[in-house]
Amino acid sequence: MNAKIRGYILGSVAAATYGTNPLFALPLYADGMDAESVLFFRYLLAAPMVALMLKLRGRRFGCARAEAWPLVFVGVMAALSSLTLFLSYGYMDAGIASTMLFVYPLMVALIMSLCYGERMELSTVLCLIMALCGIGLLFKAGDGATLSLTGTLLVMASSLTYAVYIVAVNRPGLREVPTLRIIFYTLCIGVMIYGAKIVVTPGASFSVPTHWYMWGCLIGLALLPTVVSFLCTTEAIHCIGSTPTAILGALEPLTAVFFGITVFGETMTPRDWLGLALIVIAVSIVVGGGSFTSYLVRFRKLFPSLRGRKRF
Repeated sequence: MNAKIRGYILGSVAAATYGTNPLFALPLYADGMDAESVLFFRYLLAAPMVALMLKLRGRRFGCARAEAWPLVFVGVMAALSSLTLFLSYGYMDAGIASTMLFVYPLMVALIMSLCYGERMELSTVLCLIMALCGIGLLFKAGDGATLSLTGTLLVMASSLTYAVYIVAVNRPGLREVPTLRIIFYTLCIGVMIYGAKIVVTPGASFSVPTHWYMWGCLIGLALLPTVVSFLCTTEAIHCIGSTPTAILGALEPLTAVFFGITVFGETMTPRDWLGLALIVIAVSIVVGGGSFTSYLVRFRKLFPSLRGRKRF
């Protein structure tokens, strides 16, 4: 198969599998599990998978002293991003939540401009306005009904903490750390955070699936939007490069919307579709042409090549 065709297929699979978060999370909620317990098991099951990949590729598990606190920081940011996103599913349709989450590249642009003096081009400003218009369309329906403010704030918090995570892995201290090691420590820190939150929260307890087949949802949550998405993203970058792979990320909210409508009976009005389109178009334009693209996803440096086809 042509390398470019293979790359586009893998990039699409990576984005689509990441968009399956609601597909596995919502049935677990219906089975009585809470967001913290779902994420605890997701990270707990995914960590050994990533550890196995580290072992097979000959990567060491240890980290230098200078890497320790940066790894803790990005682990906390990733854990908060996942938690706030999964909590938002209890306040709004998963498809809407995933679409609003997709504004994180624009937040990366703002962080780079405000904190690091990165020049923000006029096109980026216009795309920010376009995305805000899209969020406004999603927030208030044509009949005057509005989304939950709590849910909206949770999604925005998820998008912001993920943007901070992306910027942080590009900064000195983590820039040269192999991706698999970052992912492994992120998962381990997440397990500790979710476990501690459950232990210290009054009245909280670990909840487990009440039906044996719901463990399949937990395994699917750890495998598809975590491990499979990661591997396909890496291969796609190798075949077609960073920018096309990032643009294909637009399939993430589209996949979530698809499953929301077909599996969970969620509805999308023409106004919602317009809002979704504005957000996806705005983000795709910025990712494709923004000067901060190298900060958005540190692909080549985050996925260093080894001999031949052995990477990570």
